[in-house]
Amino acid sequence: MTQSTEQSTNKRVHLHYLDGLRGLAALYVVFSHLWELQENNVSSLWLVATKIFRYGLFSVSVFIVLSGYCLMLPVVRSQTGQISGSLLSYLKKRSRRILPPYYAALFTSIIVGLVITILVKFQILPWNDNLWGHFSRNFTFGDVFYHLLLIHNLMPGDKLFHINGPLWSVATEWQIYFIFPLVLLPVWRRLGLFSVVIIAFILGLTPHYLLHGSIDLAHPWYVGLFALGMAAADIGFSQKQSKMRMRNLLPWGWLATVFFGVALVAESPKFGIAITWVTESFVGLATACLLIYCTNCVIDSKATPFVLRVFQSPWAVALGTFSYSLYLIHVVVMTPVNQYLHSLHLSPLQINVILYVVSPLSSLLVAYSFYIVFERPFMSNFLQKRKVKDAIVSSDR
Repeated sequence: MTQSTEQSTNKRVHLHYLDGLRGLAALYVVFSHLWELQENNVSSLWLVATKIFRYGLFSVSVFIVLSGYCLMLPVVRSQTGQISGSLLSYLKKRSRRILPPYYAALFTSIIVGLVITILVKFQILPWNDNLWGHFSRNFTFGDVFYHLLLIHNLMPGDKLFHINGPLWSVATEWQIYFIFPLVLLPVWRRLGLFSVVIIAFILGLTPHYLLHGSIDLAHPWYVGLFALGMAAADIGFSQKQSKMRMRNLLPWGWLATVFFGVALVAESPKFGIAITWVTESFVGLATACLLIYCTNCVIDSKATPFVLRVFQSPWAVALGTFSYSLYLIHVVVMTPVNQYLHSLHLSPLQINVILYVVSPLSSLLVAYSFYIVFERPFMSNFLQKRKVKDAIVSSDR
């Protein structure tokens, strides 16, 4: 890169691909949960074709790295290395962005669960509680209480999957939001890039080993993945010579491919690894490298590689505008659809085909409506103006 490229990093760079990546990751989670719901008594060809959707946790790892990247960007671009405003203002911004849609999804899930329970009691709606689903109509007052405090991910057993399963990762991310300014940023400012990543992983893996995996369903090692996102932002935008050399010399695209391949190998039980934190750490490394690679391509303004064209495509960017709502609400749609299909006594193949067609479309429709009502009003003024139509137009330019 030339000096002009170096200077361009100081200017406001529009990273539309972040929305596209976030949107595609959320859509993949939808199909991953469909894969878990699908009937397995079908042809081997169907099972092989849909096996591509079995890596749902990979997408959640991507979300965490993206979160660390996005929260670190203004810090790296600032002259002080501090979050903008006070700690209180930072927490208010995070609360306003994350909590209203979360609580709306929680109460929507509770209301839907209560309505379903009433309909089942009066034999108006068939419901098989033995059918797997990430949305449950059976929950206790304690489940509601823990969800309200966003600590349900730390409860023993499978309580974090009660009510609305995907909400567990929101609780984990919310907890990391406090660790970021209180622990990770001070370590980064004093000890540097690599130290904050190492300390973050130590911090995240300590509960895994000391508590013998009792809270592993909360994925405490996501603190380390969050720090990888911080590192990607630091490398991508720092004006320090050492980090600029690192940004310019390393083959970030190839590294992303290699780390993702290692994650696929590590995830497979055939190779005798199958350790969740190891697999997700490699996904985090791959995502961090991908972010640096894509950012370099955007800053260089040279030929756009295929992967960046996909992330910057109009519909991927538009999907990213309401990806949080899609993640929060999709299981409330697809689980009742799956229950209804099973009540019709269809063949396994018919159930799967209808499930894969109806559930994503209805989830997208409900999620966008949810976004309009419960998410967009609480966004910053800039994000409020970025409607889906605007996202499509701006990414076309």
